[in-house]
Amino acid sequence: MNITDLKQKVNPNEVSHQMYQLISQLYPICRSITGNGFRETLHWISKHIELTKHEVPTGTQVFDWTVPREWNIKDAYIKNSKGEKIIDFKKSNLHVVNYSVPIHQKILLDELNKHLFTLPEHPDWIPYRTSYYKESWGFCLSHNQLLELEDEEYEVCIDSSLENGYLTYGEYYLKGDKPDEVLISCHACHPSLGNDNLSGIALSTFLAKYLSQINLSYSYRFLFIPGTIGSITWLSLNESQVQNIKHGLVLTCVGDSGKSTYKKSRRGDAEIDKAVTHVLKHSRQEHDIIDFFPYGYDERQFCSPAFNLPVGCFMRTPHSCYPEYHTSADNLDFVKPQSLADSFSKCLSTLHILENNKKYLNQNPKCEPQLGKRGLYGAIGGQTDTKITELAMLWVLNLSDGDHGLLDIADRAGMSFDFINKAANALLKHDLLIEKPE
Repeated sequence: MNITDLKQKVNPNEVSHQMYQLISQLYPICRSITGNGFRETLHWISKHIELTKHEVPTGTQVFDWTVPREWNIKDAYIKNSKGEKIIDFKKSNLHVVNYSVPIHQKILLDELNKHLFTLPEHPDWIPYRTSYYKESWGFCLSHNQLLELEDEEYEVCIDSSLENGYLTYGEYYLKGDKPDEVLISCHACHPSLGNDNLSGIALSTFLAKYLSQINLSYSYRFLFIPGTIGSITWLSLNESQVQNIKHGLVLTCVGDSGKSTYKKSRRGDAEIDKAVTHVLKHSRQEHDIIDFFPYGYDERQFCSPAFNLPVGCFMRTPHSCYPEYHTSADNLDFVKPQSLADSFSKCLSTLHILENNKKYLNQNPKCEPQLGKRGLYGAIGGQTDTKITELAMLWVLNLSDGDHGLLDIADRAGMSFDFINKAANALLKHDLLIEKPE
């Protein structure tokens, strides 16, 4: 079975429910850029695909960065003078500033306020905050909770550790017919945030799972990494083999109800850029195509000047462009199964293009071949689209000069890639085309 068969066979709605189930399993875990929460996340992903787990020691130099100390947390709370827990990490792991150093002491409200973070504009939501590279501590709470605090002494406890350990990441490699690779990357370090980025983790996992069932032309490498430091670490450790990456996608924020958005690679005209643009254009849904800029997710590392890899970012609503971003409102209710299904379908369609975007040579280039005598009229689809079918075959024949891939032909003809690909397959069966040797 190849990717065309898979695309016809798989039901994105059924896949989306599997994705949502994984998101629900991962949601309670307190993840960070290092630590046992990240390892537990990889454990759940490993139930679907055979991940290879890598451990990179603290202190490892990775370009201009250093792998940080490993952070783990057992508990955290704030108790009032009555001994009541008014902030409890076990109720929401967003309550603690991620990477907070351990502390256990009594403190007055004036001093405590320096370590509290809220969202006054959304008084019922808890913000998500981090302190990865600066040793400090803090709590996040709803603004309404803050307003209820009385001027008294509080017991503050963060039972965490920040010690020499490892940065962990997961990798899944699918060997195709050729060593050229498609890179699929997602950050897997955020705690209880459904869209950013449990949705990206789930989409990456199930793309990998379904691709593992078919024959592939390209090889595929899936990375489940901590944001920023993970991609920097992977690139540093694998610098000698990045030339194999011919196409790539960073997947993030793919489960909200917003329109699909694609951020181009730094190159701007890479094949992956053209493929995703084609899919979104022919989806007949509202969408956005935005140019590369050096901020956002790990595409900015893959697209850094010395690498300049053809890696774009596929998402729905971009980071910071929805109010729920990095708050407790980015919960399981915010992630929509229908959006997961749509994102899965569009990514699979993109990979379908990459797998089938071949160049052909017309074997009857002197004027048009007689299609009728070969039974090619009406060979694809029903009678209603006979004229379009004929035109698709004529486009393929005319531009199959070894310089144009099927995606180029589809864009030039203003037709969907699937239609052009079917036309090419029909012509191949009648020996009117041959694939151009690489």
